[in-house]
Order: sequence, then structure tokens, then C-alpha cells
Amino acid sequence: MAIIDFFDRGWRINPHGAAYIQDGAVTTFTEAGEMSCRIANALLARGFASGVKGAVWAANDVTAWLCALGLWRANQCWIPVGARNAPEENRYVLDAFDCEILFFQREFAEAIAALRPQLPKIRLWICVDGEVEGAESLEAFVAGQPSTDPQVVVDPDDVIWVGPTGGTTGLPKGVMNTHRSVQTSFAHFMINTPYPAGIKPVNLAAAPMTHTAGMLSFPCTARGGTVVVITKPDPQLLLAAIPQYKVTEFFLPPTVIYRLLDIPDLNKKVDFSSLRYFLYGAAPMSVEKLRQAIEVFGPVMMEGYGQTEAPGAIAHLTPGEHFVDGAIAGSERLSSVGRPNPLIRVEIMGDDNQILPQGETGEICVRGDLIMKGYYKDPQKTAETIVDGWLHTGDIGHLDADGYLHITDRKKDMIISGGFNVYPSEVEQVLWGHPAVQDCAVIGVPDEKWGESVKAVIELSSGQSVSAEELIALCKEKLGSVKSPKTVDFIDALPRSPVGKVLKKDLRARYWQGANRQI
Repeated sequence: MAIIDFFDRGWRINPHGAAYIQDGAVTTFTEAGEMSCRIANALLARGFASGVKGAVWAANDVTAWLCALGLWRANQCWIPVGARNAPEENRYVLDAFDCEILFFQREFAEAIAALRPQLPKIRLWICVDGEVEGAESLEAFVAGQPSTDPQVVVDPDDVIWVGPTGGTTGLPKGVMNTHRSVQTSFAHFMINTPYPAGIKPVNLAAAPMTHTAGMLSFPCTARGGTVVVITKPDPQLLLAAIPQYKVTEFFLPPTVIYRLLDIPDLNKKVDFSSLRYFLYGAAPMSVEKLRQAIEVFGPVMMEGYGQTEAPGAIAHLTPGEHFVDGAIAGSERLSSVGRPNPLIRVEIMGDDNQILPQGETGEICVRGDLIMKGYYKDPQKTAETIVDGWLHTGDIGHLDADGYLHITDRKKDMIISGGFNVYPSEVEQVLWGHPAVQDCAVIGVPDEKWGESVKAVIELSSGQSVSAEELIALCKEKLGSVKSPKTVDFIDALPRSPVGKVLKKDLRARYWQGANRQI
């Protein structure tokens, strides 16, 4: 299936039903489908062929999401950009991944105008919610275009999503996902979230659809269900929407779940009886907090483990697997990420790329239709990551005697804080730029709220001084608050190998010793 076929399946099932609800306004499947057709036809009429890359820079908004659907209906390639990212980060992604089409909201027009001279590859600028100097309005762009499907020929291995990730340099790499890989991801989700006949799901999109939540909404849409779009990251709006729309499924990172659990008597204030699947993932979750979540929200918690290179669906811990003999399962089960999904093969490999016996610890490797096509314009990194058809995830773990997958460490130094990826070398580059900093190491440390928080450990230059507050402010200015250290420690000498390399593993051990965590 092509990615747009999942939407069209729901359109056929429920043409007059609510596909999306935002601030009480309903967009039916037919209205959404016809608009996506007009957008696709307009793109094709302007000469943008299959494979051309486009992005949508917007907050959570149904119209903005329909622009992404329009790109896919034209078999074009979507580049997700985060509305909360620093503008410079989005500029890098748009330029490095050869974006030619940019849909955006007026809210971001000023930042985009400042970056425009640095984005010469973009040939089409469309404002989705009005008129902006130097851009066409979406209304004018689609005027006169037919509301019928353009019937573009697709290949299952066409690249339809280049998602930014990071590496040892800290600069994002472009992960190329195809119709085939996202089809497998959606199939895994649907296998793990069955619904009785006649029941249509209601998905709550609390995060921007044009970044993450939109991909999670596709299985709901394919079943003719409704996606309820929350326009602001407000827990009260989210909680109110669940009983109002009888939400059956939604995703939140652990840090937001923790905030909800801090509300006294939450399950007495909010009716969660409609929920079937409360998906969590993207960051470590405390086993103790997970038990509390089960008590508050009911037997609906469901973990998902994946990465951009194998989107979202390497393994799932389904709601029922959180229990053993009718009681909440023990820590061993709850600290796993579930069993590997059925349409892929997952094995643990040693440094020699040989499969290890069950129970032994090594690198988690994945093979099958879920994995990416490769890294955009980076064949060398692709060859290093996909070896003999096996995707090397960079995560270290083991499969237990019952077949549950456990992640125990990371090969890479990436920090996941509150569901956001933070690449230490990017932060270190900023810190090294301060004259008082002789050397530094940025690591993730235990954080009850965020799973991990960013810590900088600093060696000062001789005779120099700087406060933690100054360094944090510098990072916020350059990188934004998410990537900035939350704490700074000063140290006489960082631990180093005989050749002078900073031993981050040893440094992390000082902070993680005794921590009860799930990586």
C-alpha cells in the first residue's frame, strides 16, 4: 500500500464521518480527502513530480496536516520539521534534505522570512492560513483544481519521508522511509490494537501532527475513525477531550504522563472508561510510575519501541502483557519494551555481527520491511548501519526467556529527555566556544520527570571562571531550552583513556549508580 491508501481506506469506509475534529470543528473524510486531492493536483500542475521534497512548518492544525496528505497523494516526499525547534535547526534540515516546497502557518512567517535567503532550493512557498508577503495562500493555490485523485503511479520502495535524526557529529542525518516501511509500521500498530467489529477508534493527537502525532493517527484513520486534534500543549485540554469525544487511543511521552499522575484523584475527576490503548514511549519510563499509571488509567497502557530508522514499531508491550495472572506484572516484565513485532526479525548481535544466544547482551538488530532505505546522500553511513540487510540500532539489550526485549544501554551517546533527542556533541560544541571552558562532556542523568536530563560536566581553563547559569544561558541562546543543560557540574579532570579520550561511560556511571531505570 501507498501511505495515502491508509487515508483512502478510511474515506471509503466512512465518507460522511468525522475524520478530524479541531476546536469543535469537524472535517469529514470527504472534505479532507477532496482537499488533499486539490493540493496534490495543484502540486502536479506546477511541475512538481514524484519524489520532490516538501515540508509543513506548523503547529497542531488539521489544514496543515492535509498539506502533508496532499504531498503524499502526489507521491512526493515529506520532511518533518518541528514547530518548537530553533529556526536554525529547521533551516539546516530543509536545506540539507533539498526541500523544494514549504507549507507554513502565519505564526512562523517572520522566522521563515529571516531564513529565506538561506533556502534557495525552495521554489514554492504556501501559507496555509491566510496571505503573507512573498507566499501564496493555500486557498489561491488550490483554486480551480479538481477534487479527484490524480492516480499517480507509485512504487512501494519510493521514498516518502526523510526524517531528521542525529549522529556522532550532532548534525541531523536524513532517514529515508518508504511506502513499504511505513506500511509495516502501521500494520504492526493495527495488529497490536484490535477493535471489535463496528467500533471505530478515536485518536487524540496531542503533539503536532506534522511532526509525530500524524503518523500515529494513520491506523485510526484507516479504520474510518476520528482524530481529535489538540491545538495547545495543555494537560487540561487533553483531559477534557478524553470523555468529551470518548477517546479510545492516544500517545504521550513519559514526562507528560508524570505530570498527569501528579494531579490528585485524577481518575475520580476524569472518566477514562473509553480508553483502550494509552501508548507511551520515546523516552525511559519509571517502572514505579508505570504501575501508578495502570492504577489511574486502567489496564490500557501500551509501550512502543522503535526509531526513525525503523519507525515506531520494532516491539510493543500490549496492555494485557502488563499483567500476569490478573495482577500487575513484576519489574522484569514492565522494564521490557515488549516482544518484537511479527513482520520483522529482531536479533541480538555481538561486535562480530554474529547472532548471540538468547539471554546474552549485545546490539539490537532488525531485519525486514520496517527498516529504512538508507540515509539521504550518505551511502557510507548507510553501509555502516545496514549490514547484510540487518539494521544496527545502536541500542544494547537482550531477549529474555519469554521473548521480551530489554534495552539496557546505548552505543550512541544520544540523550532522550522528555521524548526529545539531544545529541551531546552539539551541546559540547557550544560549551567549547566559551573561553572559560577547557573541556567538557555532556551526558544524560536520571530525572524523575524527564526520564533523562541533560548535564554538562566542565573542566575550566586555568585561571578562568564561569557560572553554571551563564553556560546554561549560552546554550539556550544557541540551541533552545530543550537541548540546553539543566545542570552543570565542575570537575578538576574528566576521566580519560590512555590516548586522552573522555570516558563518558565512566562519567555516566557516577550519576546512574543505583538508579532504577528503563533505558
